Amino acid sequence: MSFKVAFIGAGSIGFTRGLLRDLLTVPEFNNIEIAFCDINQHNLDMVTELCQRDIRENGLNIQIQPTTDRREALQDAKYVLCTIRVGGLEAFATDVDIPLKYGVDQCVGDTLCAGGIMYGQRGIAEMLDICKDIREQSAPDVLLLNYSNPMAMLTWACNKYGGVRTIGLCHGVQHGHHQIAEVFGLKKSEVDIVCAGINHQTWYIQASHEGKDLTGDLLEAFEKHPEYSRTEKVRIDMLRRFGYYSTESNGHLSEYVPWYRKRPEEIKDWIDLDVWINGETGGYLRVCTEGRNWFETDFPNWMKDEPMQFISEKRGEEHGSYIIEGLETGRVYRGHFNTVNNGVISNLPDDAIIEAPGYVDRNGISMPHIGDLPLGPAAVCNVSISVQRLAVEAAVHGDDKLLRQAFMMDPLVGAVCNPKEIWQMVDEMLVAQAQWLPQYGEAIAAAEARLAAGDLIPTKEYEGAARLKVKTVEEMQQDRDAANKNAGESDKGKDREKVQQ
Repeated sequence: MSFKVAFIGAGSIGFTRGLLRDLLTVPEFNNIEIAFCDINQHNLDMVTELCQRDIRENGLNIQIQPTTDRREALQDAKYVLCTIRVGGLEAFATDVDIPLKYGVDQCVGDTLCAGGIMYGQRGIAEMLDICKDIREQSAPDVLLLNYSNPMAMLTWACNKYGGVRTIGLCHGVQHGHHQIAEVFGLKKSEVDIVCAGINHQTWYIQASHEGKDLTGDLLEAFEKHPEYSRTEKVRIDMLRRFGYYSTESNGHLSEYVPWYRKRPEEIKDWIDLDVWINGETGGYLRVCTEGRNWFETDFPNWMKDEPMQFISEKRGEEHGSYIIEGLETGRVYRGHFNTVNNGVISNLPDDAIIEAPGYVDRNGISMPHIGDLPLGPAAVCNVSISVQRLAVEAAVHGDDKLLRQAFMMDPLVGAVCNPKEIWQMVDEMLVAQAQWLPQYGEAIAAAEARLAAGDLIPTKEYEGAARLKVKTVEEMQQDRDAANKNAGESDKGKDREKVQQ
């Protein structure tokens, strides 16, 4: 069979390469069309060279179509995989550094909180442009598989305003599934789960082994685990108080709720600095910066390393290739997908983007009815959904009043800042990110005038409670394996600035 798959943001070299391997592991897909698009010609050249080598060494005759012209890449595409980061590391730095001036200490800042809300403003504007190109260029039955954050906000905007059927994909459920199996001394395949909620706040509402319910034993198992009892303190505390384990990492989860990062002197009580994702201040920004610098230096060695093998044993756990396989071949796949709720979770709003179990076969993607989430987890999700809704509408309409309300309703921002501080913080972030926010022209001009007028609320030069310095390339060269692993973790954060159409 033959169809076309377009990768938008293909400069995510490791991530793109892994997704391509997963796709070409499917025997029926040995003559599909592949298009790579990125606005960074240098990254595009590198990823094309590396992936073309993998294809050749696996005996396939597929020729990648690389282009910086998005509409060309999308021409006749049946599936579109999106991994963009609008603004690159320059914008990302302002997502982290400006809120720190007001005491808002984030580990990641790409889903909720001040950074995630602004990341959504940049991303939604671009995603709607991408959707327009998809509608005009791609196959009539095209499916957009979105890997970009903030996952829920972007997927919400694409479905409501973009006119393109969009599914959001994440690997948080798989990772937590591995952890749950590990704390019970089992394999992932031996533990059945039902996980439901919203992206990065999805809850394992059921875990079982051979028909025995393990859900009530999770707290004790995690508290006794020698590693997770140290590295997952926020997740364990949420499990203790809400009764269910959350999908998202310790550092991510800590910035979505108001309790763990609002007092600088308490932050280190909840995090571990061995790995950035456990809660390091600006940890993902550091890792992305190091990853970009490292890949620029080490790419020739990547070409000398063994090529990826397109065999089932090496296939990854990302949902994208399995969804396409199910739709094209009819093989049934069960995963967890981000879709418009429409009653799947009955005590979350119908218009929200939820993450829940789904099934794929030749007939399409089916989302079984979950019913009510437990009341506590539902309450946590509903607070975040309110922030997401405000942020989506703000981004679509360029409404800075809604944007400010999203900041006020955000749990961590609201726990740390008063309304006047929030208003000034938003002014600063709008001005700093003006080049990526075309929908906010008037609001940015007004913000610039207010900031220039003086009489500002004092802020502080603050590095955060747990910030580590960016490693130099020379320091990373001392442990190439660790640097490569680090680059892989940072990969979706590759430096891709705003596309100028």
